[in-house]
Order: sequence, then structure tokens, then C-alpha cells
Amino acid sequence: MTKELKPRIVVIGVGGAGGNAVDNMIEANLQGVEFYVANTDAQAMRRSKTENRIQLGPETTAGLGAGARPEVGEASAEESMTDIMDALEDAHMVFVAAGMGGGTGTGAAPVIAKAAHDKGILTIGVVTKPFGFEGAHRMTTAESGLVRMKDAVDTLIVVPNQNLFRIANERTTFAEAFRMADDVLYSGVRGITDLMIMPGLINLDFADVRTIMKGMGTAMMGMGEGEGEGRALEAARCAIDNPLLDDVSMRGARGVLINITGGYDMTLFELDEAANEIRREVDADANIILGSTFDAELEGRIRVSVVAAGVAAEEGFTAAPIRPAPPVAEHEAEPAPVVVTQQHVAPEPEVDPRPDFRGRELPPAHIEGQSGSDTVSAEAAFTKPVADSPAGFSNLFGWRREDAVGDNDDIEDGDDRESIVSTPEDHPKPAAFDDADLEIPAFLRRSANN
Repeated sequence: MTKELKPRIVVIGVGGAGGNAVDNMIEANLQGVEFYVANTDAQAMRRSKTENRIQLGPETTAGLGAGARPEVGEASAEESMTDIMDALEDAHMVFVAAGMGGGTGTGAAPVIAKAAHDKGILTIGVVTKPFGFEGAHRMTTAESGLVRMKDAVDTLIVVPNQNLFRIANERTTFAEAFRMADDVLYSGVRGITDLMIMPGLINLDFADVRTIMKGMGTAMMGMGEGEGEGRALEAARCAIDNPLLDDVSMRGARGVLINITGGYDMTLFELDEAANEIRREVDADANIILGSTFDAELEGRIRVSVVAAGVAAEEGFTAAPIRPAPPVAEHEAEPAPVVVTQQHVAPEPEVDPRPDFRGRELPPAHIEGQSGSDTVSAEAAFTKPVADSPAGFSNLFGWRREDAVGDNDDIEDGDDRESIVSTPEDHPKPAAFDDADLEIPAFLRRSANN
């Protein structure tokens, strides 16, 4: 009987945060990997969605947890090393997921990662840092754990929980926020496994992945999807602009793994467009390995996954983020930000000499035929093809004034067009202003008669 030859990829979630990440990936139906959880808390581990469970330190902790003490987590992992080695048997690639700052994740994750690395297994660490509100002590503990993790893995990906505030809003639940952080691990694993198990025109093997990620230090992972016009470019930009990752930049990355997946309607031009968008973000001498696969479920959409290894850490790149939010000086093609940030602009005169009155409002008395106390925008008053204009309009800064939308903006045809505010040329002799045409005002004539 012929033995099936394929890479064995293992994901081990260590501690509570790591276990939650594994559960979320199982819920997402991630294929091609084996899931394990390792914890000192027996009760938490029983709730896991995987049956592959490693009880850490049954003698050390009696299944009651590490009590936020990393030294207890480390001792527990050492006690359960036999079970850990059994899980790592014949593995080619191991992802170790954990949260830094507590006891089990901070103490046990580096031990498990080192055991895998010492066996020659390609070892990737994906860890989180605490929220700011969790205090300085927990952050200090997390930083010490990060140092030990970096020494124990080939590639390390750091997700600060504080960065969740970059993408969350007032309605984002606590569970949804952590699921967003878990998506970083999911996207990285999914992008790698798809390259090796999904059919495609440009398939990669495990050796390609190993070339990119072996001994590379800090890395970043990202995944983006796009649909409709410009879908390839949209997916590529989402993949390389991950606000959750620690302050790293693809600039200086020594190895980049790109996976472009789409339905059978994906074109060669779109493949080229997505790949070149990512290539422009890295150095010219970076080792780029590209794969492209097909997925019938992505008909009409394109998914781009990026793994950039050997990237620069925060110390050298805080001033050069991947995709800066505010426009910088060299983007001369964008005039609006230049106007806004100009330091020596003269005060605005009382009477605006500019011909463009968009964004300003006029009182009803200035509009012929206007009744009531509602104000209307100057653009609505002086623009002829009102029925063809979109609802609202863009001002100098790019946003749309919804409060300037008229009641008749969505009228397409018919006699109702007569009710739309029109130009002064449409009413050369309005009745509302007959008195203004008299040579002698009425009140003067009455005064003269008296």
C-alpha cells in the first residue's frame, strides 16, 4: 500500500487565548491541518472543539491553571514533554498560538516551540500582547515571553490586542474583537495550506514555504478579498494593510509568499495586477514566491494571502507604515490634503471670491420661487441638471454632505421635475418680486399723496 505523501501541519493553541484561536479556526472549517490544545486549566480544555488535548502539568497544577505565573506554565510544559513530543511526531510545520502576559501561554508556549524547533520542524509563533488597560505588570511579563518565543521559533508574528481599537467601533462586541485577532492566524495558515492542497495553475510545495519562513525572525501575515471592478487590486491592498499587526513594514522583507486564489473567471491580468501591487511594497531583492489556486466558491471574487518574513520591526519603521492614513508630501497629485495642511493660508474673506460654492448654504430669500424656512445648498440652486446629480455631494475634503440632499434628488422623469429648485434663467419674471420693478415704491407714493 502506497503511503500518502503530504506535509503534516499542526496548530497548537497554548493556554486560554491559544485555545480560543484554535476553536475559531475549527469553526471556520480550516482544512489540511491538525489542531491541538495545551493548557494547565483542565476545565477550560474540556470545552475545546478538538479532541487532541494535552494536559500540561497534572502534578504541578492539578489541572487548576498556572495562576498568571509563567514559571508555573514553564514547569508544567516540561512535565508534559512526552505528550508534547507525541503531538509533534512526523510534523513538518507547527504553528504555536498563545497569549502573552499570563501564566500558561507566556511560560509554556516557548517550551513547546523550542521542542518543535529542536526537532527540525518549521516553527511559527503567533502571539498576542495585552491590552493597555491590563496594566504595566502584565505587559512586562508579556515582553519577557516575547523574547523567549523569538529565540524558540523560525518566524514570529505579534498581534497587540490594543490594535483592536483601530478596527473596532462602539458596537463591536468583546467576542467579535478577539475573533478579528484570531483571523490573523487563520489567514496565515489558510494561505499556506491552500497553496499546497488546492488545485491551481501555479502550485507550490512545502519546500517553497520553508525557504521563505525558515529562520526569518519577525513576520507579518495578511489576507484580503475583493469583488466587482478592481477586485484584484482591492484584495491585494487589504492583504498588505493589516492594522492588527505590531508595527512592522513589508519594506525590507527578505522573503514573501503570495497566494492568489479565485474562481475560474480569474484572469491573467488580475493575477499580474495583484502580484505587482505587493511587489511594489517590498525591496527589489526580496525572495518572492507566488502561487495561484482555484476555488469554485470564490466565483466573482479574488482572495490574496501574503506572508512576509524577515520584515523590519517597530524600532526602525515606525515612521514608515505600510499604508499611512494621512497623505504625505510626495503625493502631489492629491491637492485637497495640501490645502488643508498649508501653514500660511490667508484668512477666508467675508465674501468668498471663488466660483465654486459647493458646501455652502443660502437663505430661502436668495432662491427664486423658494418658500418655507428650509435652507438649500448653493450647488442645488445653481446647478442645472438637478435630476441627474447623485444624492448629496463631495466637498473639498472628500466626504459627502448628507444634510444637503434635496427631497427631489431621486426623481428621474415626469412632471415632478417642475418642483425642483431651478436656475434664475428659468423664471425671468417671477411674481414674488413684482414690487421691486416699480420705479416709485408704494410707500413713497402714499407719503406723497398725504
